[in-house]
Amino acid sequence: MAAAKKQKLAVILGPTACSKTAVAIEIASKIGGEIISADSMQVYRGFDIGTAKIRADEMHGIPHHLIDIVNYNTPYSVADFQEKTLQLIDDINQRNKLPLLVGGTGLYISSVISPYRFVENSGCDKDFREQKQREFEINGGEYLHQQLAKIDPAAAAKIHPHDSHRLIRALEVYHISGIPISSTHTINNNHISNFKLSIAGLTIEKEILNQRIEQRVDKMIANGLVEEVKSLVAQGVSFDSNPMQSIGYQQIGEFLQEKISLEQAICDIKTATRRYAKRQYTWFKRDPRINWFDLGHYPGIEELASHILVWLRRDLEGE
Repeated sequence: MAAAKKQKLAVILGPTACSKTAVAIEIASKIGGEIISADSMQVYRGFDIGTAKIRADEMHGIPHHLIDIVNYNTPYSVADFQEKTLQLIDDINQRNKLPLLVGGTGLYISSVISPYRFVENSGCDKDFREQKQREFEINGGEYLHQQLAKIDPAAAAKIHPHDSHRLIRALEVYHISGIPISSTHTINNNHISNFKLSIAGLTIEKEILNQRIEQRVDKMIANGLVEEVKSLVAQGVSFDSNPMQSIGYQQIGEFLQEKISLEQAICDIKTATRRYAKRQYTWFKRDPRINWFDLGHYPGIEELASHILVWLRRDLEGE
């Protein structure tokens, strides 16, 4: 009996502010594709400006999936994402369309393109670990336990404040991946996939990326990020809720609680975003299957998308 034919999957990934969405729309329009968002924060309804969520009028008729699917207080994990995404990939292939998995949340993408099992393993950051160890020694375990409770209540409920090793590890996993340790897993390091796969990674010179990040944050503020957070709080969203702990919302929340000035909040958002982009690069660089494309080598999005499309067709159309 012949082996079952693998389903097709294209992936467009990279750090924040690298035009992933624009490139994906251009490719999808040319190849008959549908976009599956791989962004851990765009799933939340009402969290729009701070997540750079695409608007309906910007989709150009391309179907987008896994955007605005849960409320702020609904638990949503990488396991939920994986289950829903695998269903979508099957459905889109059955309709003879191409699924494009697009985003920058490395753990979410890896959960789909590499078979895995859930464990507490997401890399390490020696400097961060040492910093938290000093905080533990100076301020005590309750100090770190309160930090963990804000970002991962499920893990905090299982870890004693005196257990410095597990406390620091849980905080470290969230720092590296942006995902609670209660939802993490081990990735298949052999990079084996169940799909006929093509992965395009977008990159850009560090200085230019930092400029883009600065401009993006300024645009978010101009577009009403402060007002959006005020509105969410007025609707009952807690400053301690999971989406409110994400970059942008956390800092504006601190401003609204009069802990820092607006100027400091904006500065902190930019700094946190730059650090996040660095962690994204670190995560993606581990996967040798990714074909990298430097935005600086192309005059525009259309030319870049056309070049990626050549590689994509080569990977997916050969039997």
